[in-house]
Amino acid sequence: MAAAPLAGLGSVLSFLTILPLPAGTLEAAARHMWLFPVAGIAIGLLAGSAGLGLDASGSVDPLLVGVLVAASLVVVTGAHHLDGLADFADGLMAGGTADRKLRAMRDASVGSAGMAATSLCVVGLVASISLTGGLDLLRAVLVSEILAKFAMVLAAGLGRPAYAGGSGSVFVAAMARDRRGLAAASAVMMVPVVVVGHTAGLAMLGATVAVTLAVLAASRRGFGGVTGDVMGAANELARLASLMVFVAV
Repeated sequence: MAAAPLAGLGSVLSFLTILPLPAGTLEAAARHMWLFPVAGIAIGLLAGSAGLGLDASGSVDPLLVGVLVAASLVVVTGAHHLDGLADFADGLMAGGTADRKLRAMRDASVGSAGMAATSLCVVGLVASISLTGGLDLLRAVLVSEILAKFAMVLAAGLGRPAYAGGSGSVFVAAMARDRRGLAAASAVMMVPVVVVGHTAGLAMLGATVAVTLAVLAASRRGFGGVTGDVMGAANELARLASLMVFVAV
């Protein structure tokens, strides 16, 4: 486990956000991956508090609140993982061998599958957030962001690298070296999830695990394992799924 959690958290936040922090290395972020849910707390509080303030003003339409909160999530995270979702979708839809699919993922241009996946994801975020309000909005955004970050830990902890040398392989290797990381991330994640409420929180967690396992299965079949883009896709899809479950329950 991390010898210096605060320094590790700085590396994690530097990797996951555009917050003005000293740049950390990819390896440092991987070593402290168990702190991803803590970063999710910070991101969720920023976006959720902004949404709560807008909603409390009473002068902003709920749909516009949803747009602004979704936009804040994209901006704070630098659209890093949304780009991963686009590459993941392009790779899955590419025909041929795993190598050809991986080349499609690494292509700098975004294909039609990537554009469709990211568009639907953002629309889903806006719609789900707009259906909440008050403290429920803050709770939904906060917990869904924590679970999104936990999804990446789960993907790295249960997956295998698609190829050596990619960013995904660094995280998978770090999780493999210290199996306590997944347990620690689970413990960090469970506190706020339970605070939300047993029914909603556990339902959101169930959706997160199910989506992550589905992403892992598709990645293993299509690419041979996990890449950085796969982890980004797990983040985006887990956030969306948990928000939709929150609204449904």
